[in-house]
Amino acid sequence: MTLPVSTVPGPHDERRLIRKARTGDRAAFGELYRQYASMVHGLLLARVPPDVADDLLQEVFLKAMIQLNQLRDDDHFGAWIAAIARNRAVDHHRHAREIQSSEGLLELLSMEPNYSLLSEAQLALTVIRSLPDAYRETLTMRLAEGLSGPEIAVLTGLTPESVRVNLHRGMKLLRERLRQVDPPVGKRSGHK
Repeated sequence: MTLPVSTVPGPHDERRLIRKARTGDRAAFGELYRQYASMVHGLLLARVPPDVADDLLQEVFLKAMIQLNQLRDDDHFGAWIAAIARNRAVDHHRHAREIQSSEGLLELLSMEPNYSLLSEAQLALTVIRSLPDAYRETLTMRLAEGLSGPEIAVLTGLTPESVRVNLHRGMKLLRERLRQVDPPVGKRSGHK
């Protein structure tokens, strides 16, 4: 799925778009979608498989469009739609068990059909999904969606320092967990 290129909205522009979207202006809501789709997709991708994330992305924005009048503070649209995305992913996994440890990671990988055929990107994404939420989300937005640290901060409402810390600690933990994967990345059958 090709997502629209994210541009970080200015607060004045965003409030104007929200007001217009509340009156039924589909073009205004389309612009909100364009600005936030990468962030929402990254949040979903941090929690669910890519094919599911694509479907849930549409569901999240449909729900947001229907419930836009419930947004209490127009300056917090990013945090509001992020919460909708997180809740939708939780609903999707309501009956699935959470991965609690790196031992669970190896078990998860062994359950993947054709584990030996997973690309390094697919393997990394699977490992990212085993990380704590804060690291999982920021890493996915950065690595899978291509958002910069400042863009992540503006879109999610986190401070730039929090995003930097989450990215730094998340990358460190990701490297540690990737080293634990047996056989090592790049040495599985079919890879050089």
